[in-house]
Amino acid sequence: MSNVFGPVPSRRLGQSLGIDPIPIKTCNWNCVYCQLGRSRPVVNERKVYIPAAELLDEVEKRLAVIKPGELDWVTIVGSGEPTLNSELGELISGLKSLTTFPVAVITNGALMFEQEVRKALLLADAVMPSLDAGTAEMYRRLNRPHPGVPFERVIEGLVQFRQEYEGKYWMEVMLIDGLNDSEESLQAIASRLELIKPDVVHISLPTRPPVEPWVKPASEESILRALAILGKSAEAVHPEAGRFVISADEDPSEAVLALVTRHPVSEEQLRASLPEGCPDCILEQLVDEGKARVVERYGTRFLTAAPSYFPDTNS
Repeated sequence: MSNVFGPVPSRRLGQSLGIDPIPIKTCNWNCVYCQLGRSRPVVNERKVYIPAAELLDEVEKRLAVIKPGELDWVTIVGSGEPTLNSELGELISGLKSLTTFPVAVITNGALMFEQEVRKALLLADAVMPSLDAGTAEMYRRLNRPHPGVPFERVIEGLVQFRQEYEGKYWMEVMLIDGLNDSEESLQAIASRLELIKPDVVHISLPTRPPVEPWVKPASEESILRALAILGKSAEAVHPEAGRFVISADEDPSEAVLALVTRHPVSEEQLRASLPEGCPDCILEQLVDEGKARVVERYGTRFLTAAPSYFPDTNS
C-alpha cells in the first residue's frame, strides 16, 4: 500500500498531498478523539519506520501525475505521530528539493522538547502541533500519552520551538463537548498559548469518527467561548468539503485504501470522488476482502483501515 495519498481537501491547507512516514497507529498519544482508532500499544521510540528515500521516490512519482490546480501543499501527516520517524529531516529536505509546493508537518508536538526533532521541523514551511489541554490532568484524560512525554516537557518543547522557528506556526485545539470546553479549561489552555506564541490558533471539532463513541463536538456556544478566551489569533476551522483526488492513472481500490487508512472518509464523499466509470461496489469489495472496515459515528458511515480498533461500533 502506498505511503502517499491524495491530494485530499484539508481544513487548513486547501488541497494537500499526504505523506505518511510511519505504520498505522504508531503514536505516543492515544487521544479520545482519534480518527484512526486506539493506539495498541502506545509507542515512543524514534527510528526509521519507513526510509525517507522510499517515501521521496513515491512522492516524485505521484507529483508527476498531479494536474495543475490540484495541489496547494505537500503535508507530512502520519497515521500516528510522524516525528517518531528519525529520518524526518531528510524527508523534509528531500521534499524541498523535489517541489516548489510548501511543506507542512502535522504533529502532536509531544517530542518537540528533543533537539533533533526541532532541528528537523525547522526545515518545514508550516508546523502544526496540537494543544488540547492546559493542565497535566486534562492532558492525561484527553490525550492519554506515553509516560515518556510528560505535559510540562511538551510545553517546554513548544515554547523552545517558537524561539527558533521562522515559518508558519499554527496550533490546533480540538474542542470536545463536556471535556475541555469549559471556561476553566479554556483559560488554562490560553495561559499556555501565551507562552508558546503561535501565529494562529485553529479551533477544530471531531467531525471524523472519534475512537471513543462518547466523544461529541463542542457546541456553538463553546466555540464562541473559546474564540473569546483564546485571543485574537484564534479562529474556528470548519470541516473540509469537496472531492478527494483519485487519479485515473491509479488503481482506484489501492487509492481508496491508502486514503482511508490515514484519513477515514464517509461513504458518500468517497463515492463522489471515484473516477468516472469506476463502480461504487469497490467500497463494498474492500470491506468484504477485509482490507477496510465501516465505522459509524454521528449517524454517518465512514470507511477506515481494517486493523484500526474502534470500540462499540455498529460495523
